[in-house]
Amino acid sequence: MTSAKQATPTASQHTFLTLHEIVQKARQKLNHDHWDYIVGGTETETTLRRNRSALDALAFRPRILRDVSHVNAGTSFLGRELRLPIILAPVGSLELFAPEAGAAAARAAGEFGVAHMLSSVCEPGVEAVQQAAPDALRLFQLYVHGDPAWVDEIAARAEACGNAAFCLTVDTAVYSRRERDLAKRNIRRSGVPGREHQLALTWRDVDRIKSKLRVPLILKGIATAEDARMAIDHGVDMVYVSNHGGRQLDHGRGSMDVLPEIVKAVNQQATIIVDGGFNRGSDIVKAIAAGADMVGIGRMQCMGLAAEGAAGLVRTLELLEAEVNICLGLLGVNSLKELNTSYLHAEPALEPSGALSAFPLLSLEERSFY
Repeated sequence: MTSAKQATPTASQHTFLTLHEIVQKARQKLNHDHWDYIVGGTETETTLRRNRSALDALAFRPRILRDVSHVNAGTSFLGRELRLPIILAPVGSLELFAPEAGAAAARAAGEFGVAHMLSSVCEPGVEAVQQAAPDALRLFQLYVHGDPAWVDEIAARAEACGNAAFCLTVDTAVYSRRERDLAKRNIRRSGVPGREHQLALTWRDVDRIKSKLRVPLILKGIATAEDARMAIDHGVDMVYVSNHGGRQLDHGRGSMDVLPEIVKAVNQQATIIVDGGFNRGSDIVKAIAAGADMVGIGRMQCMGLAAEGAAGLVRTLELLEAEVNICLGLLGVNSLKELNTSYLHAEPALEPSGALSAFPLLSLEERSFY
């Protein structure tokens, strides 16, 4: 058991003492194009900012005089005990941030004790990631860029490699306009072969894929109660609330604004995962208190890898754990199971929200969008 008092590292133990230092190091090491890939969104980037503003507009209601000498932020997921309720979210092009890309992220997940979801457009591929991190809790995410036989072949490979669940991304029917890239003519994925199959994806495909899988099916990109209810009706095992980090539909709602209606619609009939702007330990606590089971970490995963490879990502997770444990202790609870919406209260955000607004110690230049 880790207590909140024990969670804070000392200067003699670690290079990075705060998450903002990891962000700073990532910025120092990345070129402008790769940095924009982390912090950017689509068109006006309104959805990206709303992800943070939805989190920033929630305050805590702490309880006092409770014994919090045994705080533990661990959870059980897919039959495994994890140190935090975190999935390293599927991110394409992780090779921009660390030479070993998905393999480095999976190793870090296994070393620390969280789950890892590999994107189908992330190097070095499902077999190599299995070899790199055979003992990690690994999940696989697919963009449908082929016909049903192509999907079946990839699903079979993912299962054969020991992935504990299969995730289908459903919010990319049309590829978005990411103007940071377009303005600099940094266009890397405009001509992906087979993208027309994602356009034609329907609930019939979900039924067919579900019928062939031996592992749980996750739908990633659900943003309404109506679609969450349909997912349950079609036998989906896990509902993944996501707006692609603000990188698909512009002017969408923040994930934490969407989460309450999803929780109500699912009504404990499926596991709920959420991502979108979760950068601090307090963000993770808010998600669990609001009814999520697991939280996807995308941008901070990239930051950790860019800062110092797999070791930087492990350190990122350690700092997130320290923040979660302290937050739980100060709320007056010892475990995630004790959290509920009574610990949350709506309050106006104090600062303009953006991709890096969770790190006020960064300079204004470092926090700027451009």
